This record gives sequence, C-alpha cells and structure tokens, in this order.
Amino acid sequence: MKLNPINYLLPALCMLPLLATAQDTVRYTGTTLSNVDYHHGQLPPAIGVHNIQVLRANRADTGVTHWTYNHAPMLAYWNNRFYLEYLSNPVGEHVPPGRTLLTSSEDGYHWQTPVVIFPEYKVPDGFVKPGHTDTAQNTLAVMHQRIGFYTAKSKRLFALGFYGVVLGKKDDPNDGNGIGRVIREVKTDGSLGPIYFLRYNHQFSEKNTSYPFYKSSKDKGLVMACEEILHNGLLMQQMVEESDRNDTLIPLRKDFKALSYYHLPDGRAVGLWKYALTSISANEGQTWQYNPTRAPGFVNANAKIWGQRTSDARYATVYNPSEFRWPLAVSTSADGLNYTNLLLVNGEIAGLRYGGAYKSYGPQYVRGIQEMDGTPPDGNMWVTYSMNKEDIWISKIPVPVTDKQTSDVKEVFAEMPATAALRYWNIYSPLWCKVAMDGNALSLADSDPFDYAKAERVFPQAKKTVLSFGLTPLQDNTGDLEIEVTDPKGMPCLRLLLDSTGTVYTKQGYRNRAIGKYKAGEQLAVTLELNTATRFYTVKINDGKPSLNVYFAPVATVNRIVFRTGKTVRFPDADTHTDQDYDLPAPDSKAPEARYLIHYLKTATQP
Repeated sequence: MKLNPINYLLPALCMLPLLATAQDTVRYTGTTLSNVDYHHGQLPPAIGVHNIQVLRANRADTGVTHWTYNHAPMLAYWNNRFYLEYLSNPVGEHVPPGRTLLTSSEDGYHWQTPVVIFPEYKVPDGFVKPGHTDTAQNTLAVMHQRIGFYTAKSKRLFALGFYGVVLGKKDDPNDGNGIGRVIREVKTDGSLGPIYFLRYNHQFSEKNTSYPFYKSSKDKGLVMACEEILHNGLLMQQMVEESDRNDTLIPLRKDFKALSYYHLPDGRAVGLWKYALTSISANEGQTWQYNPTRAPGFVNANAKIWGQRTSDARYATVYNPSEFRWPLAVSTSADGLNYTNLLLVNGEIAGLRYGGAYKSYGPQYVRGIQEMDGTPPDGNMWVTYSMNKEDIWISKIPVPVTDKQTSDVKEVFAEMPATAALRYWNIYSPLWCKVAMDGNALSLADSDPFDYAKAERVFPQAKKTVLSFGLTPLQDNTGDLEIEVTDPKGMPCLRLLLDSTGTVYTKQGYRNRAIGKYKAGEQLAVTLELNTATRFYTVKINDGKPSLNVYFAPVATVNRIVFRTGKTVRFPDADTHTDQDYDLPAPDSKAPEARYLIHYLKTATQP
C-alpha cells in the first residue's frame, strides 16, 4: 500500500532506548537474521510447512479470476470450513474499480471458485473530497480493509469490507474520505445475506448510499453483531486508516497501520502493527500502555505482521523480516513477549506476470485467524497472504514449530498413510504445479511457465551421509527436475538435473556433466554418498557404477534435500525496481505438463 510512514515511525524509533529496558514489550532476542540477497533469506525452514496456492490470476479467464491485482487476504475457520476473503482490482493497487471476493475450503488445500461478496460500487456523481478539486463522474469505488471477518457471540459469521474513493492519480482511499464500511452474513449453506453499511464516513449516510444502514435491519442478530464490533476496541482499531479522522469509536486515532493482536495469559492484549510496532493493552484496546513503538530486535518494514497464540500454549509471529517483502518467516515465543528464533515459511517468489501500480514482489500481507474467528481442529497454524499482489496463498505451519530433525529419514510412501506421508515435508504447490500424494508416491507436476513445484525434506545435519530415493519421471521429452542437497542455510553443494532430452546431469562448476539416461515411466533408484570434508560425492543410478563428482560449492554440513521442477529463481533482488509496469511475455500461457513421482527417501548419517 502507498505509505508515508515517517511521521509516525520516527517518534517510535526514538523511544527504542526506553523500550529496550522495559520488561513488558515484544522483542526478538534471537541471533538469526534474514539475508535479503536470497529469496529464502538463508533461514532454516520450519519443518512441514505446506504452501498452497489458492488463486492464480489469469487475464484470459472468463470468470472472476481475470483481474490481476489480488491482495490483502483474510482468513476465518467456521462451520468446519476455511473462509478466505481478498480484495481485487483489474490491474493495479488503488486503481478502480475494486471488489472483494470470498472462497472456502474444507481442508485448506482444495478451494472453491471465488464469488464476489462486495461488488463494484458507484461513487455519487459530483462527489469531491475536502480540499481537492477532482470530481467523481461515473467513478467506481476501490476496496480496502484491514479486517475481513467477525464471528459474533451468536456464532454467526460476517464478512466486512470498506469502500474507498480514489479521484485522480496519487489519491488515497485511506484518507478518511471514503464511503463507508459494509458487512454481510456468510450463511452455513454458503449463501450470503444482504449487504448493510456498518459505519459511514463523514460525507455519507443512508440518504446517499446504495445499501441500507445496519440499524434498519429487522435481523436482530445482525444488529447485535454490528454493535459488538463497534464496541470492541481491538476490532475498531483495525479500522483507523479508513475511518473518519475524528471517529470517536477508534480508541487510538493515530496513523498506526494494520493491527493484529493476541492475548497473554494474564488477559492483556499484545498489539502488532506495520514496521513491527508494538504496545500492550489491559482493557481490550481502549487504551495502550504506550504509543506503538518498534519491537526491539524485530526487522520489518511496511508489510503486515501477524501474531497469535498457538495450540501448544506458545506464541508465533509471521512476517517479512527485511526491508523487502521476502522471505516470509515465523518466530516463536514461550511467553508472548520474548521471541527467540526465525524460521522460513515461504522463500519463493513467482514471476510477476502482470504489471500494475504498486505491485511489490514476494509473499506478503500475512494474516491468520483472529481469536474469535475459529480454530482449525488439526491444531496447526494457518496463515494467508498474497504473492506479488497477484496470487493468493495459504500456508499450514505445523505446531509445535520446529526446525530440528534428529533421526534419519526412512520414508517409503507405499507403507505410509497418505494423510501423514508429507507431515515432515516442506512443499510449495502452485495451482499449475501441484505437489501432492498420488497413490503411493509424492507427485510433483508442472505446467506453469512462470513457477515450479518444490518439495524438500530436512534430515539430520551431517558432514557425511548417504541419501537414497526412488524417482519416476513420467515423460522424457519435456520438463526439468533439479535435485539439490543443501546446508542449513539453503545453500546447495550439489545438483542433479533430469532435463527434457532424457538425460541425467550433475552440475560441475560452470558446466553440466551427463551421467546417464532415463526413460518415461521407468523408476530410477538413486543413491548419493556425500562427504563435506573432501567435497566429493558419488551418484549411483539403479545398478550402475557410482559416478564420482565434486561439489560445485563448498559447505560445512548438509541437512536438506530439495526436489524442484525448475531452475533457481534469483529475480528480483535488492536492487530491482519495485514498480513493474510491464507484463511478462505470454503471461496467460500454459506449458505441457511434466510430472515426477518420488517413491521413497532414506538417509543414513555417517560417523
């Protein structure tokens, strides 16, 4: 989003010395920091994270997914389903028209086609913002909201949105001069209730708007839910950016953006805002102990930060730990105040296929499930975010959150229940590059010219180890599969490549060396024996003679194997201009599918 944070950030930064000595503030005390030169930040992965694409924008689609700016997703779990809301514009940020869409899923992996929940809205002709001259004429609103759901005390689910107004370039829909906030019920059968205005901005009322005011509803439950929202300081504080600047229902009427919160065991609420600003409230957000101030040790810029209590009675924050919007990481705490580690959630950046205003690169604007909005029965942490402000994703982060694997891997998928087979695998699964169990094998499919499928497995950190796996390529005339072994920072020391000509290569410095052939549908039994001290490794395929190779990059230890249906992506980087105003070539295109089956993986740590 467009920001001018300096006015509120500098005072917060000036208070850092005072807060550094305070006891009651969120702080990061770990030593791990993200390296922005790598999309994964060189962070160790939280084991078992599944990154699943919910929506892939495609301008060639005839349905509701053809708009290519999709951003700010929100998440709820209600009536045994996940519900995900996001806002959408045809091309770029704050460029009308705008609308909000809703999708749902039983399991978090398979999502229904989105439906428009808050449609395009016409701004009254002749509308002018105070102090401006641009006048609305056949103008449609844009949408912007920091809160997307509310589960009422009556257990009914409501979706929320906000209609803002943009008149001319550089205008801001969050300037307090929008139309107002809207609400509608999501019913148990998936149908939607009527739209009402929850709260108007100062130039609007029931006399000049298209939807009725909530107080006019004969639905007493809806009216009660609206009153609950309007009298909840933690919810109203999330509305500060769009609301009237003198709205008396906003507890802290200052430019602190995108509040998320959780409660400590003593009942106090911890607040987290953009730039990792933080404060604590003892009265449900009506007042705060101090103005939100940068949490000591946290690194975060103008992207959202999410915090929550996890099912193991610990706490987690999820955010971009850099001045950019990559990578996406999780940090955990035993007491909700002192955060001690930093682990990778999503370290990929897909190609930004469609240019548009203010479309930032990376996995960003993360949101989880608010405390009143449900608890998934699996006990895991679920978060949603956008990729490049273009596609919508969700991640399942297993609880307890850990990066340690202490025992060797001995996984034969045919001997494992499909529901548990990928418990300790980290997967990156776009809609056109599905990663999933297929019968008795782990399948990686790829038909996306701008992305790839990826599955990786952490194993015990070692200087010497043996890895063996079974792999079946289902074609030998298309696709690329790269297999890497990496150190704890994700730096590969070796790479095997199955290319589109049926050849198996190893990477040898600048060049690739052919070590064998493969045929479609025939299983390869591959054994790798590594020694980081000598930098030599051998590759054995089926009953062939082991091939001796040298690492293309030195590492001290190894602890990960990666299967990826594409080359390592290094664009963008820290020097890339952030506003991409062009489309990639043939951005709507689909490639012939390549698919690979992994049958087993075994590791044997050597003394």
